[in-house]
Amino acid sequence: MDNWNVLAAQTSAIGLHDSGAVKTRLTIEKLPDKVLLHIFSYLSHREICRLARICRRWRQIAYDTRLWKNVSLRPEVSGLHVGSLEMLLQLISVRFGPTLRYIELPIELITHTVLHELSAKCPNLTHMLLDFSTAMQLHDFSEMQAFPTKLRYMCVCLSEVIFMEGFMRKIYNFINGLEVLHLIGTYEKCEEEEEEIYEVINVHKLKSATPNLRVINLYGINFIDDSHIDAFSSNCIQLECLAVNFCNKVTGSTLKTLIQRSKRLTCLLMNGTSLKSEFVMQAEWDKCALQELDITATDLSPECLVDMLTRIPALKFLSAGQINGFNDGVLKQWMESGSTRSLISLDLDSSDNITDEGLLKFVQRQGHQLSACCLSGMPHITDQLWMSILPLLGNCKIIVMGTAEKLGVNIHVDQLMDTIASNCGNLERLELRWDPDNLRFSDKSQKAIDILRVKCLKLRCMVLSDGRYYETVKANFERADRITVVRTTTCCRVSPYHLLRNYNDLIFN
Repeated sequence: MDNWNVLAAQTSAIGLHDSGAVKTRLTIEKLPDKVLLHIFSYLSHREICRLARICRRWRQIAYDTRLWKNVSLRPEVSGLHVGSLEMLLQLISVRFGPTLRYIELPIELITHTVLHELSAKCPNLTHMLLDFSTAMQLHDFSEMQAFPTKLRYMCVCLSEVIFMEGFMRKIYNFINGLEVLHLIGTYEKCEEEEEEIYEVINVHKLKSATPNLRVINLYGINFIDDSHIDAFSSNCIQLECLAVNFCNKVTGSTLKTLIQRSKRLTCLLMNGTSLKSEFVMQAEWDKCALQELDITATDLSPECLVDMLTRIPALKFLSAGQINGFNDGVLKQWMESGSTRSLISLDLDSSDNITDEGLLKFVQRQGHQLSACCLSGMPHITDQLWMSILPLLGNCKIIVMGTAEKLGVNIHVDQLMDTIASNCGNLERLELRWDPDNLRFSDKSQKAIDILRVKCLKLRCMVLSDGRYYETVKANFERADRITVVRTTTCCRVSPYHLLRNYNDLIFN
């Protein structure tokens, strides 16, 4: 933000060339308030708070309620820290008010007083995140009589050990308008040997209070099992998207009932679950409306995969990586059944039992319709295969290739960049996971990068392993003022999830 001080101090002189006209010195101070307000809207709230210290005028603009429609008060996310409840209550009344649409609250700020104030002063609040993940005890909610009533989206980050039924019982009467619900567990904190698993929230009671849910995301919750899926499907007739990623107690025993009840279900995400083939094969896939499916890192057999994939009539999106049972035979039977006619996204990350020959045949037939192609994590899939199939992926927006394992062969990345630039003009996201030691490029690599940058104008994200080639590509894009495009695999990964119809609803953090 030091640039703002530079802009304020330095001026650009505009000469009026009429005879005798005096040159006018224009600074950022000459901009009208509405222009400054628009500029401020591109900044984070932490930066806006810093600008409020510049002068009285900027302070007034920085505190305009229109800049505070979406607010996160979690310091680790936004950098904003509210020191006391009294200060937050004042902010709700003065700075947020009727314009507030979305708010994130950490555990120390979730009190009945704050929730009362939000209910009274923020009538247009529709999105809320309540972070209980670090809680060791809850505040007293016995006196809570009010809660925001227009919520359409609610995200609750669960604690590992704190039972939340006392709080939930108080809000059941206010959340029947919810359309999107996220319950986020502590998957990333879990150790292999768990002492005891607590059901910290009563899902069976929650489903009765939320009959209008369209999107349900149960992420990384160690107590979620098939009975909870059955509970939601029995009451939520509007259900379009169900995600139970990393809920490892889910086996699929209620999939048959889910498919029968949820006629509008088009998206089912079950990454990292414990699906059993016999349960999956019992579901009536031929009668479902499913279009998007994620079964990554499950232990399904080849027979189960063939049975399921050939029966789903209009599958558009499939993520089926890290499955030992997914082989050439499954790919061939799926293709020959005609069930791939609607497919636009395929992710087979780390599916080592698929050969390059099998993939080539599949892409030769389906490549023209794919918007996402992710064939990463397979050491035998090198640049030679990609050079063959890239001309067939002219409509691809998302491509992920390469593996982090060190290979015995070299990847000639200059030729690869040329081929991508020549054939994939619609590309928006690209990831090359190959180890930097395997990448071979020449002194003329700048030309190949130039061609990629010029021809792939829609490219928003290019992810590379940190190394010499990454530094070369990053410098090239930065010289062209595209400083946010090139990133490293250390902090960024490309995923076909961007193509999910409910992607914006599924974002929770």
